[in-house]
Amino acid sequence: MSEQYQPPHSNSLDWVGGSDAPEKRSLNLGFMALTDSASLIVAATQQFAQPYGLTLKLQRQSSWAGLRERLHTGELDAAQSLYGLVYGMHLGLGGAAPLPMAVLMGLAQNGQSINLSARLQSAGVRDGEALARYVRQAGARLTFAHTFPTGTHAMWLYYWLASLGIHPLRDVDSVVVPPAQMVAHLRAGRIDGFCAGEPWGAQAVAQGQGFTVCTSQSLWADHPEKVLGCTREFVETCPNAARALVMAVLEASRFLDANVENRSAAASLVSAPEFLDTPLEVIEPRFCGRYEDGNGQAWLDPHPLRFCAQGAVNMPYLSDGMWFLTQFRRWGLLREEPDYLALAGAVQQTALYAEAASSLGLAVPPALRSSRLFDGKLWDGSDPAAYARSFELHALTDARQAGAC
Repeated sequence: MSEQYQPPHSNSLDWVGGSDAPEKRSLNLGFMALTDSASLIVAATQQFAQPYGLTLKLQRQSSWAGLRERLHTGELDAAQSLYGLVYGMHLGLGGAAPLPMAVLMGLAQNGQSINLSARLQSAGVRDGEALARYVRQAGARLTFAHTFPTGTHAMWLYYWLASLGIHPLRDVDSVVVPPAQMVAHLRAGRIDGFCAGEPWGAQAVAQGQGFTVCTSQSLWADHPEKVLGCTREFVETCPNAARALVMAVLEASRFLDANVENRSAAASLVSAPEFLDTPLEVIEPRFCGRYEDGNGQAWLDPHPLRFCAQGAVNMPYLSDGMWFLTQFRRWGLLREEPDYLALAGAVQQTALYAEAASSLGLAVPPALRSSRLFDGKLWDGSDPAAYARSFELHALTDARQAGAC
């Protein structure tokens, strides 16, 4: 396996000397058993970090809650993180005291999915509109799982359900389940569907336990997904180590997006027992953008999971951070209107990222980007408060008045 990896290092070992030397040379990195952890796994195991004076020690986590706690206690220096996990910690959501946090870079875009059970499929629920009719008519409440209360998967699931007229806080129940346990919960009948990262949607299809009703990229093409998160204290006390870490992961990210051979080799690597512990034939198709939904459809996705795209993936955009804050506000996680731009500016490490990316010859995009989501709404970060108020369904909506179930 190792001979397939030839890291295109741009720097020699001389980089690690003098004032640029990392303050801490051995870093503990947390990750989850998800295919979008690949850039961290490749960086740590395939000699992408050594030229920057770093040894990266990977520590697989069993849940996002556990990962959050280990970031909080300092057991992890940095970790693959959900956007909402970082901001939740920063704001003190969920009962813990606020802890200043940082997003060093984006790790991935796209590649998540919403999946429904085989039981619903057998009942004729094969798309979102059929699900909305079922919720209105069936009487029994459905239960959907996501991976963390403030996480991306909760926000994708809520956004999609609300677009169908299903109030995610009133018309259905939701539970938190670690990603790797989703299929087991589906099989046991504890949940009727879930939103999670891969390979768990593909695993549900492979085991005949469900089907993919939509991908996250069909909701928002090239949406922000996992990030490299850490405490603000780590950035302030170890700025050279933080920059070196970003550079190493950027090199690995660029390698992953370079060609299909690199991507296939990485799929084989991450399938190993110490990482995802999942068969390669389940991981590789969606990892490379080839989808079968278990509902009779197959396609090559125009917006697949991507790790670099010449840096377009990795910029810690202020607008990406603000979007999640608008959804926190929409669903009552924030009781008052925040200063969206100030909050994002405190968390997103745009200057540190720009320094690292520029040194590797990657373009540094503007900190605000514009996107149009599947429902036609434009998001550009220009007026986040108005955007948060613009949705028909939100935490305070009376579901009956809004026409929901």
